[in-house]
Amino acid sequence: MRMDEGSFRLLYERSAPRLFAYLLRVSAERSLAEDLLQETYCRFLSTKVPEMSEDSQRSYLFRIATNLLRDRWRRPPEGPMPENLPEPASGPPELERQLELRQAFRQLKVRERQLLWLAYVEGSDHKEIAQATGLRHASVRLLLFRARRKLANLIRTGASSQTEHFK
Repeated sequence: MRMDEGSFRLLYERSAPRLFAYLLRVSAERSLAEDLLQETYCRFLSTKVPEMSEDSQRSYLFRIATNLLRDRWRRPPEGPMPENLPEPASGPPELERQLELRQAFRQLKVRERQLLWLAYVEGSDHKEIAQATGLRHASVRLLLFRARRKLANLIRTGASSQTEHFK
């Protein structure tokens, strides 16, 4: 498939913000997410794929991004995960809740973050997640269940440990 500049620009405008958010949350590194976003679109444009719908193009982009993330995971780690989130302070309850959720999310394994993001932020169903990640449909269901349960436990224990800290 050859895309003209206008078609690519439209695809990019519609898909890049969501794809970048996915890469950023899963990788937890802004510069890595930016690099992978650029590489995803380069690979998309250089691959000969048949004519497809916009939804299929979006799924294909997430598949490329997921494969790039997987390649990155196989490399030895370059250092610890960045600690760029502010510590919870007494502020509006919704802000504190967001910080708790972010901190709990960062404690998950990369694959768990990936599955949760695709399911609950992107709204992908199990079949779409399986296509994007290369997992079997049945595996997605089980791994997503476990990731949800783990995130809930992290939020629960984080909230209870903060409560204990202030007693």
